[in-house]
Amino acid sequence: MKNSLIQKYLLAIAALCAVNAPGHAQNPNPTVSRPNIILIMVDDMGYSDLGSYGSEIQTPNLDRLANEGLRLREFYNNSICAPTRASLITGQYPHKAGVGYFNVNLGLPAYQGYLNKQSLTFGEVLKQAGYSTLLSGKWHVGNDSLYWPKQRGFDRFYGILGGASNYFDAGPLPIGRPSPVTVLEDNKRQHPKPNSFYFTDEVTNHAVTFLDEQNKENKPFFLYLAYTAPHWPLQALPEDIAKYKGKYDTGWDALRKERLARQVKLGIITQKLADAAAARDADVPEWDALTYEEKQLWKAKMEVYSAMLDRADQGIGKVLDKLKELQKDKNTLVVFISDNGAPAEDVAHWGPKAGRNTGPVGTAGSFESQGKNWSYLSNTPFRSFKSFAYEGGIRTPFIAWFPGKIKAGTLARGTGHLIDLAPTFYDLAKASYPATYQGTTINSLPGKSLTNLLFNGQELDAQRPLFWEWTGNRAVRRGKWKLVSIYPSYQWELYDLESDAGETQNVAARNSNLVDDLSALYFNWAKQTDVVDYDKIKPKEPLLPTPKKPSIGNRNF
Repeated sequence: MKNSLIQKYLLAIAALCAVNAPGHAQNPNPTVSRPNIILIMVDDMGYSDLGSYGSEIQTPNLDRLANEGLRLREFYNNSICAPTRASLITGQYPHKAGVGYFNVNLGLPAYQGYLNKQSLTFGEVLKQAGYSTLLSGKWHVGNDSLYWPKQRGFDRFYGILGGASNYFDAGPLPIGRPSPVTVLEDNKRQHPKPNSFYFTDEVTNHAVTFLDEQNKENKPFFLYLAYTAPHWPLQALPEDIAKYKGKYDTGWDALRKERLARQVKLGIITQKLADAAAARDADVPEWDALTYEEKQLWKAKMEVYSAMLDRADQGIGKVLDKLKELQKDKNTLVVFISDNGAPAEDVAHWGPKAGRNTGPVGTAGSFESQGKNWSYLSNTPFRSFKSFAYEGGIRTPFIAWFPGKIKAGTLARGTGHLIDLAPTFYDLAKASYPATYQGTTINSLPGKSLTNLLFNGQELDAQRPLFWEWTGNRAVRRGKWKLVSIYPSYQWELYDLESDAGETQNVAARNSNLVDDLSALYFNWAKQTDVVDYDKIKPKEPLLPTPKKPSIGNRNF
């Protein structure tokens, strides 16, 4: 008996030595353990708005994650809030999840405006795998109580159900149509007093509280931290605004050139792309052509926008501090993205139903938005804006941080999509994705796990096609080629993103066979995903007020 015990002991020692031998230590894939996962999303932030992607905005906490982790040059969202969140939360293309348009029911399953039962959420899958599931921030994929976060697998929730809110109060949004704001903590409606809080801080504080409470549980956690910042209305704390006074006096032309230069230095883009991107957007005026009064309004807008993003970065720093305090920072993956590019809308100056200002830019009474002119800066070096299928609308910064597992300072091409995050997280969590759930047949996951990209430096298959459709704006990308059309035109445009990421040279006319091949892929995907021609489902009332002619002092051009 004694000899048997000694033999078992020696075998255990030998096995331990084998595991720690150099050959085994070379595999950095952390799926051998079950890490905590934090997914951070900001709202309406452009590609170049982080310091680590070329900005002058102070984002030291996100920049630290970038420097200590990995950045991708090419990662894609769905161009606008609700469809992006539908894909993110379920791993499906948005139509397949039921949110092909917005959180508005257009009468078809693919456009019902809330997550269907055939598309499981992070919360549902990871909870079944033994994770605590936490969400603080913005939901926007189902207003009915049957589809609130607690009913879709999240243990804890604090935030808003809809797409936007004021930052200093929970009153209805003043945009000319019924726009109530519902604030929840778990399933209980909250009614905070006006000017008693700042919403970005509330999102942070609840996330930190959730982590403290979860620390009592003997299991890993998944935290989805979904800030509304820097989405309009432009409202920020005075101390944050003060940091940016005077920083935008030179205007978007000079600052875009500065960002391009920084992006080249950082290795985000090539000098060739920078040179091409220096050409002015036809819809954006020269800064020097504005009057003195116009410049004062536009400067104030960007000062507040920057302050809002700055505050979100401060909140991310608090969450990281809590992670370290709980001694969980060494076993946590953090991923950061934006839901779409910076927006073109100027909601305070569009038509008779435009947003209503009752105070200066930045205050609780402001309903200003960043507007197309500054979004031209935010989306540097790309073309176009939120809601469009050009790169400026659909490409997002991507940062992944996992100490000791992801190599510090990594910058990769990537070419990933929102649909890839669910498979990645389930892979790391060793979570089984079921074929059926509570008697319902579940949609299979179309995305690919990013674990080999994140931990082993292996790029995804470049020939894998990716697809987009929103309100008639369509696109497909395969390899270096991207086919795109913008509603109401159904004319395809073709771009070589390897040499022309700014989408300046439409080469469709001389590549008709390629256009045919890619369009066939698109239409096959559209059929499988239940996409309907936008003209057949177009709602009578637009999501936002329609633009009016510019007036002196408020020109959006």
